[in-house]
Amino acid sequence: MSIMDSLKAKAKADKKTIVLPESMDKRIYAATEQILREGIANIVIIGTPEEVAENSKGYDITGATIVDPFTDPNRQKYIDKFVELRGKKGVTAESAEKMMTEDYMYYACLMCKCGDADGAVSGACHSTGNTIRPALQLLKTKPGISSVSGFFLMEVPNCEFGDNGLFVFADCAVNPDLDSEKLAEIAGLSAESFKMFTGGEPRVAMLSYSTMGSAKHDDVTKVSEAVKIAKEKFPDIALDGELQLDAALVPSVGELKAPDSKVAGHANTLVFPSLEAGNIGYKLVQRLAKAEAYGPVLQGLSMPVNDLSRGCFAEDIVGVVAMTAVQAQLSK
Repeated sequence: MSIMDSLKAKAKADKKTIVLPESMDKRIYAATEQILREGIANIVIIGTPEEVAENSKGYDITGATIVDPFTDPNRQKYIDKFVELRGKKGVTAESAEKMMTEDYMYYACLMCKCGDADGAVSGACHSTGNTIRPALQLLKTKPGISSVSGFFLMEVPNCEFGDNGLFVFADCAVNPDLDSEKLAEIAGLSAESFKMFTGGEPRVAMLSYSTMGSAKHDDVTKVSEAVKIAKEKFPDIALDGELQLDAALVPSVGELKAPDSKVAGHANTLVFPSLEAGNIGYKLVQRLAKAEAYGPVLQGLSMPVNDLSRGCFAEDIVGVVAMTAVQAQLSK
């Protein structure tokens, strides 16, 4: 059974309600048809009757809940909540109403905030910023977490490394400016995500082009300082670094380069030193090793909200909805 099949089974066992605010995209309806047919989640689509009728042609979305943001009976409740949350930032009832009806992602986040949904998925036809901004403004990060990061759950076929080819790669999608504190935070969140989605014990490698001081540079120091911070903040996590990739994954190399490390040679959770490295790294593995790359999945928010690639297929949306549902199960 693939990891996605396992995640779909988990989602079915305790169905959650996931909001899809992009009613203007036909892929949403193709995905909704499959999600409902497989019983993965309850689906809410935000859109006017005209938008839904036009874009859902040819798809059976019987069973989905359609919420028209202009006539929804809960509309005033959401406006009031928006003003309560953002009034100090200058949001009035009038501006809240305008934002909610012009950008349905705000409406989706308010549904989650008010307990009418368990999570949201967007990004098929909007930027990552359009997905994350409303979530940060209305849902906020988890207590003690300073920023949102993104990871991919990687499943590499015929792979002896990681957990039989399963890995978490982070941050590959969100943070362009990482310091030691943020890297340490990403390490803790990524370990939590690995355990949540795979059920396995995370072994976190903080990656660099240096292994345990073999090179000297500010970029190396940033990672080594992150390791110190992470070990203090998360003493129960198996975590080490800085490690070169081969030292992190290959037992013989790990034993040679970092003989005292319990992580070297056995890592399954890889924290990259920069967004650039992470993004390049996951795409290399995806394309050259023909790996499945599930994500990007956002971590650090108080409720599950996830982003889609604008080049995604309907099947990708189904997968992200399943992952969002599993996050919702475990975030209570």
